[in-house]
Amino acid sequence: MFLLMLVVFVLGYGFIVFEHVNHINKAAIALFIGSVCWAILSLSGESILGLGFSSAWNNFLREGGSLEEITHFITHDQLMHHLSEISSIIFFLIGAMTIVELVDKYQGFKVITSKITNSNATKLLWIISILTFFMSAVLDNLTTTIVILTVLRKLLTQKDNRWIFASMVVVSANAGGAWSPIGDVTTIMLWIGSQVTAAHIISSVILPSIVNMLVSTFLFSLLTKGKTIRPVLDTNETDEFTTQKERVFMLSVGVAALLSVPIFKTVTHLPPFLGMLFGLSIMWIMTDRYLKNRSEEDKRKLTVMAAIKAIDIPTVLFFLGILSAVAALQTAGHLDVMAQWLDDEVKNIYAINLIVGIVSSIVDNVPLVAASMGMYHIAAADATGYMANFIQDGNFWSFLAYCAGTGGSILIIGSAAGVAAMGIEKIDFMWYLKKASWIAFVGYIAGALTFYLQVLLF
Repeated sequence: MFLLMLVVFVLGYGFIVFEHVNHINKAAIALFIGSVCWAILSLSGESILGLGFSSAWNNFLREGGSLEEITHFITHDQLMHHLSEISSIIFFLIGAMTIVELVDKYQGFKVITSKITNSNATKLLWIISILTFFMSAVLDNLTTTIVILTVLRKLLTQKDNRWIFASMVVVSANAGGAWSPIGDVTTIMLWIGSQVTAAHIISSVILPSIVNMLVSTFLFSLLTKGKTIRPVLDTNETDEFTTQKERVFMLSVGVAALLSVPIFKTVTHLPPFLGMLFGLSIMWIMTDRYLKNRSEEDKRKLTVMAAIKAIDIPTVLFFLGILSAVAALQTAGHLDVMAQWLDDEVKNIYAINLIVGIVSSIVDNVPLVAASMGMYHIAAADATGYMANFIQDGNFWSFLAYCAGTGGSILIIGSAAGVAAMGIEKIDFMWYLKKASWIAFVGYIAGALTFYLQVLLF
């Protein structure tokens, strides 16, 4: 049964990776493998945990637990423990996605996109890349990718140009999200789990991420030339149902709500999802009061309820399912076995994280980071030697944030931003592999070397 759990997980991931072939939504597969893995563990828990691979189970036995209590241990102790951690991530995502959707409903992003007027392909590439990089740090890489690609459809006509720009957006969005505590789901997970603090992850990962973005954008710029041709917009795309003042105000409030989350956590010491929900509640109160005298049509378009209906619920359910599956593997001991193998065979935190980053281009980085958090635990603050890398803000966790956040760019299916770009622009997998993968890989290695030099010098 121990191996059966792993087989279910691997086969399920195969279906997720080849979603474009089997046409089954990855959220459905993730929920399936999450529930099945826990079911196998619950039905065969004694034989699985009796192998002794699970550190949680071994700790339970050392505290005087008996084998008769195994069902209670799985269904109440471990499942509820992991559910609380997973829920904090899910609520954070729902709050953030709703805030961003609300800003978009008010056409707040037009304040930024209306300033983009350059028609030189190379210059426009650099403008979009830098804009994507910093927007991703505030809004998250998935949302930024969707917003920027929507803008690019209004700026570029040629398919090849759009695909090059879209590939660059994926790389820049992932690089921009890696160094921000609210910019990427994997960094959010490490921040919420207390592996890193907001100030440290920014200071330690921002330079490697910038190097990644600059190197990649330079290489992408070699593929572009001439001037861009803008498509003719239809009436629906040029319709403006909010004023410039309303757009600026809502964009400012939305960004302020997102940026206040790290401050809320620092001041109150409460989990970040509460700060995100607090920001959402303020925007909800403001918009409801603002819309009380507006038309019924405006109320349908501009309320928080309209934004909630527009958020990507399948993505949220995907995270729920996959994090549940990883939690089951952690409880059973699979992750402890993997951690032991990496320690015995690789024995280097930088090599381990580079491997995690490269693997994340094949397997989604969310479960990889969840697996790493399960495999390795936060060491005591006074730890020395090798274990000092695993204290809060240790080099292992900071480098993991960089590698997991940017390694997924190597393949189009390796990150949420890449999957979004593939769906919106219909980018061919093999085209990306030939044209963009090597660029993403060079940028990834350049940023990794920058991180290592930082460690040596400072």
